[in-house]
Amino acid sequence: MPLQNFRNSVLQTNSLVFVETLPANSVDLIISDGPYGITEHNWDKVSNIQEFNLNLIRNFSRVLKDGGALYLFGKPDCIDFIDYRTYLTLQSKIIWYQPSRLAQGRKSYTNNYDLICYFTKGKPKTFNLEEIRVPQLVELEHRKRCENVPSVKNGTYSKTIFNENGKNPGDVWGDIKQLTYNSKELVSRELLNTIQKPEKLIERLVKASSNENDLVFDPFAGSGTVPVVCQKLKRDFIGCEVNPAYVKIAKERLENQIRFPQVCLFG
Repeated sequence: MPLQNFRNSVLQTNSLVFVETLPANSVDLIISDGPYGITEHNWDKVSNIQEFNLNLIRNFSRVLKDGGALYLFGKPDCIDFIDYRTYLTLQSKIIWYQPSRLAQGRKSYTNNYDLICYFTKGKPKTFNLEEIRVPQLVELEHRKRCENVPSVKNGTYSKTIFNENGKNPGDVWGDIKQLTYNSKELVSRELLNTIQKPEKLIERLVKASSNENDLVFDPFAGSGTVPVVCQKLKRDFIGCEVNPAYVKIAKERLENQIRFPQVCLFG
């Protein structure tokens, strides 16, 4: 079936099977928020998370266009002990810091972040820094001292001068908070901290690594946050989700966004 038939749809299907039907070099961006291998949920039970993720990377590399990007969510060990270099290039390991997470470790330090592994197929085709800048938070005195360093003022690092529009968000993100029971966008308490990610988090990924009318593939669509963000930002999308209840939620969110766009703007 032609790829066009699936665009801007959330499909009730197994993405591991569906991805094999996608044409090679057809997708601009993949955002994969799938199993972490740490909970008792049936969808999260995988025998070996590293091998599972290596299989994803292998399949995703085939469908990504040259220069396309993959963001793979997981815990700190999600890509340890595997050799992904044959398929994709790891550009960054982004730490999504969650300071509000309960710290209950008794014998070690509690994990309070998720990892977002940023891969590309070769050199990145798209990285829209101007779309994702964050406040500088640099004291004026320190800023002036740094700008007067010769290597910055006249040399190699002149392009690192203070930018009034903000800075690169870096690879530690503490400015986007995880959802809580009081979050207006939370669809269901059942989805908190396991299925549903904040729209602002997904927005940053989509803005950074895609352009309008690009095709974004979401293999584990859950409640539909990636499709919802793509629809807002005028990207095409294909979402896969095996749970029919979640597919229903995702489609309702997309339909409501079309019907009531004024209440669906980013905060």
